[in-house]
Amino acid sequence: MGEMIINGNDLTLGQIVKVARENCKINLSDEAKDKINKSRKIIDDIVENEKVVYGVTTGFGKFSEVSISHDDCKTLQKNLIISHACGYGKSFSKDVVRTIMLLRINTLAKGYSGIRLETLNTLIDMINKGVHPVIPEKGSLGASGDLAPLAHMVLPMLGEGEAEYNGKIMSGKEAMKEAGIDTVDLIAKEGLALINGTPVMTAAGALVLYDSINVIKTADIAASLSVEALRGIKDAYDLRLHKIRPHKGQIVTAENLLNLIEGSSYATKQGEIRVQDAYTLRCIPQVHGASKDAVNYVKDKVDIEINSVTDNPIVTKEGDVISGGNFHGQPMALSFDFLGIALSEIANISERRLERLINYQLNDLPPFLVKHGGLNSGFMITQYAAASLVSENKVLAHPASVDSIPSSANQEDHVSMGTIAARKSGEILRNVQRVLATEIMAACQAIDFREGFKLGKGTQKAYDLVRKNVQFIENDKVMYRELDKCTKLLENGELVKAVEEEVKLLY
Repeated sequence: MGEMIINGNDLTLGQIVKVARENCKINLSDEAKDKINKSRKIIDDIVENEKVVYGVTTGFGKFSEVSISHDDCKTLQKNLIISHACGYGKSFSKDVVRTIMLLRINTLAKGYSGIRLETLNTLIDMINKGVHPVIPEKGSLGASGDLAPLAHMVLPMLGEGEAEYNGKIMSGKEAMKEAGIDTVDLIAKEGLALINGTPVMTAAGALVLYDSINVIKTADIAASLSVEALRGIKDAYDLRLHKIRPHKGQIVTAENLLNLIEGSSYATKQGEIRVQDAYTLRCIPQVHGASKDAVNYVKDKVDIEINSVTDNPIVTKEGDVISGGNFHGQPMALSFDFLGIALSEIANISERRLERLINYQLNDLPPFLVKHGGLNSGFMITQYAAASLVSENKVLAHPASVDSIPSSANQEDHVSMGTIAARKSGEILRNVQRVLATEIMAACQAIDFREGFKLGKGTQKAYDLVRKNVQFIENDKVMYRELDKCTKLLENGELVKAVEEEVKLLY
């Protein structure tokens, strides 16, 4: 894979995934290098002339009123990192860690932070050579940025902390040595430039966002299979209906459904079997569509954030150093809470469709989709498990951003909790994938109980892939293994890829 050039201005979600999950190497543009050097010169002049500037020649937070001498500036930066590295809990996954590093590099490449080029190149070398700091998930308030987790990111740069290298966890010093990367001694402003900002919450949330796009496409596939299995009424997806309530997500969902079931003889017309369907079938465009609109709103915000300056203080091109609040994570906190809510609703309606598939009181299919009921329980408990995940999501969807707690002796008296919001959205996403996988498996089982019908051009592709991996369940078997197989098709994107060979799914 070719090298990706970073300039601070046009990083995309797709590029993030290439670095995070496909190990694409990166380098700085010449323009970015020039901006970084000019910004650093401003900081050097401040230190040389002993001007009082927050974070450069003063302490941090409530200690901003304490002046630091020229000789102590280097000690100040190291102390900042080692004292702030107090995260807790299990570590972020490798793809999140690589995204954290990438986003911090992209911000610093804009040339508003006063870091030295050689220091930033150390972080770039770590990405390119696969030195991944061990960063605990917990400990960030989301303002002043992600201080604690970012301090853990920096520790190996100083020969401290821990890192993963070649699949092994070792000391940061050892990892840097084995990778052939020199450690650094931070000087004025550099420690603050590396840890003050929103890359942790943005990294964790951006990868959830990327996977959410796949999930909302998968939701339309799952719903279409259920429509086929339950002989749903396709009139409810007539585009004439949706264009007079022109929410984009609603319209594209209806279009997806019509394209997926095109050519189907399972789907029915209004009045053919029944006059109207229950809401979980009839209102798929309205419910899925609202979640699509939410995902696209979040994508707009993430696209802005990943190319923004979230450092403090800011070194302007005119030579001023301005202490502001760009580190505050509120734009991401609200966005990732919204993302979690939108994903939760996808699971809510999916679980209700699952109930309609297995409950013989709501359909004309065998109870719990099994031939020999009583001796076999069939899909009975799959709904229990899905309902459990849906209820867990309801707890997780409570917004983190409505909370705040003062810190640093009330100097930092409103915080975003954005990293918590991002982490929660990831938990919700994984639960949604399992619920959708359960619906898809049940829908395919239900389809097999009907004979003499034809699937749509998109649903046929989905059905064929599922049946290639999960067979019709004649008698009870260890169910989680079958569900795991189906869930994997969602997690690795194989299901969407197979369907999109026939039907392009909109979002």
